[in-house]
Parts: sequence; C-alpha cells; structure tokens
Amino acid sequence: MNKIRLIQNSVVITVMLFCQSVLAQETPTPLQALQNFGIAEAQIAQLERGEIVSYDVSETSQKELAIGVAMILPTALPHIVNYIKKGHLTSIHSDIIATAHLPANASVDSFKKFAFSDKHADEASAFLDAEPGDEFNLSKQEFEHLKTLKQGLDDMDKKTLLQTANRTYREFLLQRLQAYRKSGLAGIAAYSRGSGTADPAVELRTDANASKAWAKYFPELQQGWLNYPNGLPANAHEQYVLMNQRVEDRPTAILNHRIMLAGDTGGIILTRQFYVGHSYNSTSVVAGGLPYKEGTLVFYATRSSTDQVAGIGSSLKHSIGREQLKKTMIKRLQRLNKDLKLKPAKVAEEN
Repeated sequence: MNKIRLIQNSVVITVMLFCQSVLAQETPTPLQALQNFGIAEAQIAQLERGEIVSYDVSETSQKELAIGVAMILPTALPHIVNYIKKGHLTSIHSDIIATAHLPANASVDSFKKFAFSDKHADEASAFLDAEPGDEFNLSKQEFEHLKTLKQGLDDMDKKTLLQTANRTYREFLLQRLQAYRKSGLAGIAAYSRGSGTADPAVELRTDANASKAWAKYFPELQQGWLNYPNGLPANAHEQYVLMNQRVEDRPTAILNHRIMLAGDTGGIILTRQFYVGHSYNSTSVVAGGLPYKEGTLVFYATRSSTDQVAGIGSSLKHSIGREQLKKTMIKRLQRLNKDLKLKPAKVAEEN
C-alpha cells in the first residue's frame, strides 16, 4: 500500500474563479455552486465557521482516484486573483524541486530544470536501461530509442552516463511537448507497459467530459479544452510549465498545460498534467471560487489516474488512496490560507 503515497505528490492546486467577465453563460449563485459540486447543505454551516470540508467526486475508471475539498476564505476575490496572477500557486508544493516556463520556441535547453544529479546516477542508469513496464512512463518508440542508444554506450563513466541520460530525457520531453502543442490530446503517446499500454490521452479526455459542473457555465472553454489546439476562447491565456517534482523519492519530470481567463474581478484556470515521468499516469484539476458574503468560497476537485489502484484489492486501495489524496489537498488549502496571512483553517468533522 505504500505506493499509493505517490498520489499525494500528484496534486496541482488550480483555483477556478467564476465571474461575469470570463465568458460564463450564467454565473451560479454560491448555493447553486455548492449543489453542482456535490457539497451537502449540512456542510454549509461548517464552511461558514471557516472549516475545510470534503465532498465526493465520481471516479471514471478503476485506475482513477478523485476527491474534492472546499473552504470559505475570509478575503475578497480580487486578493486571491492577485495571488494567482503573481504565480504563487507552485510555492505551496513542498515537493517541487524546480519549475520552468516553456516558451513557444522551446528547445532541449528549455528543460534544464530537470536533471539527474550525481546522487541520481542509479536512476539515470535505470532510465537508460529501461524496458516496457511500470518503472518509467515511456512510449514504445522511446523504449526502442533507448535500446538502440545503449548499444553504443558500453562502459560509460558516471559523467558521460549523466550527460547522456539528461540529454535523452530532455529530447523526449521536447518531442512530447511539440506533439501536444500540435495535436492536443491526440498527440500524447501512450505509455508502454509490456503486456499493454496506459493512455493518458484517453484519461484526460474522459476527465474533461466528466467535469460537467464547470462546463455548464463555460461550454466554449470546455470544447476548447477537449479540442485543443482548436477552439480556445480568443482571450484565453495559455502557459506550459515543466515541473521537477519528488514522487516516491524520485525526480520526476511533469509537463503541465494551463489555461487562464482572467479579468479585474476574477478568472478561470484549468491545468492538466499531460506527461508524468513515472508512478502515475495523468492528473486533472477543476476548482472554483465565488464571492461569498464578506469572503470567497473556494473549492477544487482532483482526478488522478494510476495503474496501482486497479486490479485485486481495488476497493481498499481506492479508499486508502482517496484519504491520502484528501489529506494532501487539505494541507495545500491550509498553506494557501497561510500565504494569504489568514488564521489557520480547521478540518470539518465528517458526519
């Protein structure tokens, strides 16, 4: 069961802020939003006391873990929007080693924030020796490239090994970025598992279709999200981010695509992890915020797909993994609360 801890590292907090200025066909009332996201009426009193509550999110497959959390922050919506615009979201993730924005003209050098260091020589060696399976998330073609590359690299010293592994991995990352930018979900190569594949493109498409609560208010954005690179709203701002993150105590390259629509009073942000180096397949996050009395109602739901919760004992694995995922999400909401210099938020008791 220890491997389920990887899900704790997969969460990317994305705060989605509903407002009149961002293409919403119909801005929901706070009560409507609570109902749409499955937050029980009995939990409203807990939210109004400043407590963090959790709510169920439907899971779309045996591989998926999903959960939602919500709280009311005693601060105005523009304050939270400003926090997001300044790029502080990643600062609340203690497991992130480094990040880098990936420009439209990204090159191999754009991925230097991900590297196997001297202490990761064994990991670099394992990467170069990798074969289809669950140790590394690579396509059939990527595994074949490594096999061909390795044939000419016998008796490498440590320096050459690290240089070769870093250069090759960064080339793979660039190719995956370019393919996704050109073709969207259709450009994501499946991970070869030897006896089969894991397909993050299918998982991410399913997640986007399952996110009906926010899509009801932003149908144009949902279609653009599904059909990327076609159909995004004209005023959407997109961003690609490389994250070097510790997952199961291993360096992990993660490619993120983020879409933002923002105005003076709010905005909406969607993020998907369309490539993850190992341990899990993909992650999608949908979250929201609404002016609520003197503060802001903030909620978000995470869907993370991993082969490790499927199969025998799936029900127990899901229960454990979901609880661990919830704890991580709560900690990060508490960190957001702390960064905004607010009093500590308690976790609501479950009925």
